[in-house]
Amino acid sequence: MPSSPHRTPSPSPTAPGGLDVLVVGAGFAGLYLLHRLRGLGLRALALEAGAGIGGTWYWNRYPGARCDVESMDYSYSFDPALEQEWSWTRRYPGQAEILGYIEHVADRFDLRRDVRTDTRAAAAAWDGADRVWRVRTDGGTAYAARYLVMATGCLSVPKAPGVDGLERFRGRVLHTGRWPHEEVDFTGRRVAVIGTGSSGIQAVPVIAEAAAEVTVFQRTANFSLPANDRPLAPDEQDAVKRRYREHRARARRSPTGVPGPKADLSALEVSEEERTATYRQAWEHGGLFGMLRSYNDLSTDADANATAADFIRARIAEAVDDPATAEALTPRSHPFGTKRPCIDSGYYTAFNRDGVRLVDLRAEPLAGATPGGVATARGEYPADDLVLATGYDAMTGALTAVNPCGRGGLHLRDAWAEGPTAHLGLAVAGFPNMFTVTGPGSPSVLSNMVVSIEQHVEWISGLIASAYGQGAEVVEADPGAQRQWVAHVQEVAAATLFPRADSWYMGANVPGKPRVFLPYPGGVDVYRDVLDGVAASGYEGFRLSRA
Repeated sequence: MPSSPHRTPSPSPTAPGGLDVLVVGAGFAGLYLLHRLRGLGLRALALEAGAGIGGTWYWNRYPGARCDVESMDYSYSFDPALEQEWSWTRRYPGQAEILGYIEHVADRFDLRRDVRTDTRAAAAAWDGADRVWRVRTDGGTAYAARYLVMATGCLSVPKAPGVDGLERFRGRVLHTGRWPHEEVDFTGRRVAVIGTGSSGIQAVPVIAEAAAEVTVFQRTANFSLPANDRPLAPDEQDAVKRRYREHRARARRSPTGVPGPKADLSALEVSEEERTATYRQAWEHGGLFGMLRSYNDLSTDADANATAADFIRARIAEAVDDPATAEALTPRSHPFGTKRPCIDSGYYTAFNRDGVRLVDLRAEPLAGATPGGVATARGEYPADDLVLATGYDAMTGALTAVNPCGRGGLHLRDAWAEGPTAHLGLAVAGFPNMFTVTGPGSPSVLSNMVVSIEQHVEWISGLIASAYGQGAEVVEADPGAQRQWVAHVQEVAAATLFPRADSWYMGANVPGKPRVFLPYPGGVDVYRDVLDGVAASGYEGFRLSRA
């Protein structure tokens, strides 16, 4: 994809105030959207709540924060020169390196001049008379724009931790999603970690290297695979860079957005010996996708899935010295992959360290924080620091936080009272000229996010350019098309094992949130064909009009 899209004639008329597009968020999605819109000759501005750009990677600075997609894939593909000039230091990039990359991109394409940091979108409302979105910030500034694009991220709003008595705790309270920017020294301290999702699993081994004691409070044991992270040798990077165009094309045609072999066998078609060898090869290679795509039915057949789950359970038993701790760490309540699996660097072996212990909250429920630590039904665990790795209001939380008001005074929270409904994960009926990047109903969190972000940004900007070219001032998802897509997403999900887990994919981690499968599990490749077909049809399923 060229670095600067074909320019369209200057659009007319723009909204009062001169903006064609107001973008909410300045992470991977918002920044690429600014670049893309600028190349189309459109006037755009991005609002960013953080004091700096980077989105998820600006906020998530907890110890061990690392992406679970390899660095050579977790990067933009829209500019071949950018691909060649940037060099990564590790196989799996850490938070600081990813943020450094994002900042490099922003500077390279002069994007910061169109970003307003420390600026949160507090309210947004559709003005049907003027056919614009009116947005008010937390500082009281008002903007008007023809289009509103929510590039707010899928994991950007921490959910309420659900721990009683936090206000009584006398020590430091730290949330992995809002970590301090200054270094947090745990040397010699007693640290309580609540939560064993990805952030908790990544943080525990690093904290344990310095702390005197680490007590991990686990609600649900999770599957975690070894990252086998390592430095990237220059010749290894050069080999990928020489074939980057082919590599990126394969990523776009992959179900996950990460190139790799496509399994054509069931796990139940091969011998136990062959299956074990395949799983061991994936385990030793490290990373998330090798194990998940070892066989073609791990996400759809419970018996096939059990073969992979049992292999991982055996590795946990090997890694953890204490049998009781190993058993408590062993996931048995959900099929492998139906909750987001983690990749780790020494999580299980961290429990072999002196001073590191696990508290199974299913055996002894959490009572809450106390002035000097954390209490369960069995007693109190002293702590100097409390680390909350309690997750996010995934995929919808950042959208409902702004709670845009569409046609007829309908607010998004009300429209989504029974679960999010969006056409293709891109637009919501009743909310004209508003788009969501990697919204509910798109592959998003089941994919390499950068691949999905680029696809959405290019598709949305193409639709906006097409509307301007036709003289249309209003673009809206058709309610009937939206209903069909939402039903399709749930139908595809129902054919998988995903609904068997109480996961954040289902909204189950947030009390009161409707239980609806949020991402589209049909694959990046299938989804891309759908969107390409919609665009080729003249945007069937969308209404383009002058009013």
